Amino acid sequence: MKRRPSSPKSKPVPADSIPAAASAVTSRSGRFAGGPASDVAAFSESISFDWRLWRQDIRGSIAHARMLARIGILTAAERDAIESGLGDIAAEIEAGKFIWKAELEDVHMNLESELTRRVPAGAKLHTARSRNDQVALDMRLWMRDEIATLDAAIAQLQSSLVGLGERHPGVPIPGYTHLQRGQPVTFAHHLLAYVEMFARDRDRLADCLDRSNVCPLGSGALAGSTLPLDRKFVAVELGFVDARGHPRITQNSMDGVSDRDFVVEFCADAALMAVHLSRLAEDVVLWATTEFGFIKIADAYTTGSSLMPQKKNPDIAELTRGKSARVIGNLMSLLTLLKGLPMTYNRDLQEDKERLFDTADTVLACTRLMAAMLDHTTVRAEACRAAASDPQLLATDLADYLVRGGMPFRQAHHVVGAVVGFAEKSEKALNALTVAEYQQISPAFGPDILELFDLDAALARRNLPGAPGTREVQGQLRRWRKELG
Repeated sequence: MKRRPSSPKSKPVPADSIPAAASAVTSRSGRFAGGPASDVAAFSESISFDWRLWRQDIRGSIAHARMLARIGILTAAERDAIESGLGDIAAEIEAGKFIWKAELEDVHMNLESELTRRVPAGAKLHTARSRNDQVALDMRLWMRDEIATLDAAIAQLQSSLVGLGERHPGVPIPGYTHLQRGQPVTFAHHLLAYVEMFARDRDRLADCLDRSNVCPLGSGALAGSTLPLDRKFVAVELGFVDARGHPRITQNSMDGVSDRDFVVEFCADAALMAVHLSRLAEDVVLWATTEFGFIKIADAYTTGSSLMPQKKNPDIAELTRGKSARVIGNLMSLLTLLKGLPMTYNRDLQEDKERLFDTADTVLACTRLMAAMLDHTTVRAEACRAAASDPQLLATDLADYLVRGGMPFRQAHHVVGAVVGFAEKSEKALNALTVAEYQQISPAFGPDILELFDLDAALARRNLPGAPGTREVQGQLRRWRKELG
């Protein structure tokens, strides 16, 4: 689903411009003698951020109007007038011509007030509906749209990782543990590790989408309605259905208006994804250093220094690594927000949207920019091979050689450790030792021992499922290319 950019012209006026006499606030009932004080209005408004829910609010209102007509609350003519009026308002918002009014508090009242001004029947639209279940509906609809957008962006990032691996399928690099060289792998195999990570992120988001896809409208403020609402009709109208097309509606009105588990779940999934992005970013930062020199990032995705003219900084990766902190912080904020709330709706819940919106915006931007950066990154194959040619990376292969000859692994590990110690003391590389020197440490080493230090042959031997063997990695690249289309 394509994400539509909002027009700056349609953004609300600043909260500090709320007039002192806020008598136009239609959310206040006849119980109040007047409007709120100006500082209260400024403190409590949410239109400065929840205007982003306008598409979802209009979709929900149209479905609600159709349902009200279905049960006889609205006439067909009133329903059609409401739909037409909402359509006109939507077109104005899209065009950037709609004026958001801070004195009307939120997106719901802005849209309803304007609709009622244009269409008298708009005054009936709020029948059997509370802003409590209305915002719960809007957020679930928004979540569905956002997850679809983010999922597509993650798939593109996976495709970029696979593409970079496809362009350099046989390039070897050291594999690291504790940031120390361990064993040889291919650059493509390292990239595919992140493809697997992001696949799990997509699975988690799909689970979140499933739990978000339940319709709360009809819960009212907290206790439903005495009117014969057709909740299942609304659910079907808005696509809240299971795999067989059956409507999915919330089963408890109190939970329906107060549940924000789906928001927390999305932010938790996004936080873990941000951690994955941060880990990828850290590898990119290291690979781009002079000390590693494994990759070269295109100039368009780097920045310079205001003082040092030679600098070329991987700022996209660094900012992605840094922005993971705010995504994690948003999750902590939401959990803290919810932990002490009694049933049912409390105004505290207004604070969930900025954290949700910021999380969604941040992970989406990071995902898209990381993909674009990788599309404009080249691998310095010679530098990678030089690093991977360190013979110590094949020390474990020496132990495997001894195991194939019948030696227990613990003993083989000890023998190879002695070889490494002897080589360091002799100031020789492992592949520079003679066969005689190997056999001096253990007669289990045969005359073919030095053949183990052929790097390409060593990689070719690693063809277990999931290993970095040449044939296995090529198969994984083909599999992912097919899955990602």
